[in-house]
Amino acid sequence: MAPEMSAFERRRLENIAANNAILKDISTTAKKIIPAPKPVTPKKASTPRRRTETIKREAAIPTRRSSRVAGLDADNETLKRKFEVEAEAEAEKSRQKRQRVGDDLNLGDTIVEGRKWQGSMDGLLNLRGLIRGAEPGFRTFTDDDVAKTTDKDLKNLRLRMGELKLYEKWPVPDIKLVPQRIYSMGFHPTESKPIIFAGDKEGAMGVFDASQEPIKAEDDEEGGEQSDPVISAFKTHSRTISSFLFSPTDANSVFTASYDSSIRKLDLDKGVSVQVWAPSEIDEDLPISALDMASTEPSLIYFSTLQGSFGRYDLRMKASDAEIWSLTDHKIGGFSLNPLHPHLFATASLDRTMKIWDLRKIAGKGDLRHPALLGEHESRLSVSHASWSSGGQIATSSYDDTIKIYDFSDAGSWAAGHDIPDKKMTPAHIIKHNNQTGRWVTILKPQWQHRPRDGIQKFVIGNMNRFVDVFAADGEQLAQLDGDGITAVPAVAHFHPTMDWVAGGNASGKLCLWM
Repeated sequence: MAPEMSAFERRRLENIAANNAILKDISTTAKKIIPAPKPVTPKKASTPRRRTETIKREAAIPTRRSSRVAGLDADNETLKRKFEVEAEAEAEKSRQKRQRVGDDLNLGDTIVEGRKWQGSMDGLLNLRGLIRGAEPGFRTFTDDDVAKTTDKDLKNLRLRMGELKLYEKWPVPDIKLVPQRIYSMGFHPTESKPIIFAGDKEGAMGVFDASQEPIKAEDDEEGGEQSDPVISAFKTHSRTISSFLFSPTDANSVFTASYDSSIRKLDLDKGVSVQVWAPSEIDEDLPISALDMASTEPSLIYFSTLQGSFGRYDLRMKASDAEIWSLTDHKIGGFSLNPLHPHLFATASLDRTMKIWDLRKIAGKGDLRHPALLGEHESRLSVSHASWSSGGQIATSSYDDTIKIYDFSDAGSWAAGHDIPDKKMTPAHIIKHNNQTGRWVTILKPQWQHRPRDGIQKFVIGNMNRFVDVFAADGEQLAQLDGDGITAVPAVAHFHPTMDWVAGGNASGKLCLWM
């Protein structure tokens, strides 16, 4: 007679079945919007530059302590050696914890147990926000601003964006997508329902289908309590997930980048996450800060790193064939390709600059080889992100408490490698905006709506007073989204590519969704 299954094992199997069902459902929806790509015959790449120098992470060295502090006798060599071995073991344990996983992952084996994690940093964040000068709940854009708008088109747009309401099926505290602080988010491009992805600082990925309906518990004696939202959470990276990217040709493919130096692809249909790129050397540390892909070249993936480099990789080639150029000695916090002219890309860096580069002209030799630098603009403090709209505008956020908007709508006429005049690199609009996130809130970054149905270029960014701000390309504020139950800053804000749906993620791993 087979032993009776434990309650824990039964629950684990139920979780696996539920998560697989969600991924299958998303996969089915995805197939309806983007046809499966035709097989592509790998092309022989033009001699890419191989890295001649690897950046290696040194093994952790135990901190030295005197025998007296450690409580050891001066002549007791056995105890001394025991202390050293224990310190080395702790260092190795820490190193292994941060090591990326190169194998394929079956998501059923990476489920983060528990639908609602206990504990919250909200109280601490409230205090931090006050100390940093934020004023929770204080609006900087009100109904009066809308009422006083004289431009008819602008007023109608403000009224429409202001009508977005906070998701009501579950309160914000119940929609906990990941265990730790949200660092990145993304909307699946399907328009049939909102499907939100989130990544946290320890490599967990959460997936939430907002179209699901609450279910009343049948065995609830009080007869009123509804079920928790169904959220899939998987451990796919060993460090912070910094970026999500959705394939323009295969709706079942979701790419993620991480500080663990790897890029992975999640297959929604198969429920499998595979590593598609990582440095050749297992100990090489190349934390990836952002990802992008051109819709015209779905086999090429571009990435930036915290070490100031920029990479281009053909998914059909070997990982060692990736081209990686060193652009700065400081970290690149974010970058984006020009959606209409993907040979152009903009970077935002700790060196206080926003720079524009041209992939059509790559010059220099050895480690000095890199794409042509067309122009740069320097801010007073570091620039966090540079986001390029489909209309040609670039929005940046900076620690000098500004959002800057640049107009490069004429980029299609630029000659290869041609310098951009300094006057053209001057921001067309500068918006005052508190970007002092401090240690406990994820950095605020502007994110454009990629393909707006109404043709109006607009972006969202988190607000330290616990809102999400919506701005137009001309710098006009369109809305300040709020709602009940928001007790922390929804710092990571994203627009759906086409629909007027906005998601915000906070340091407790929770979701705010406006529709």
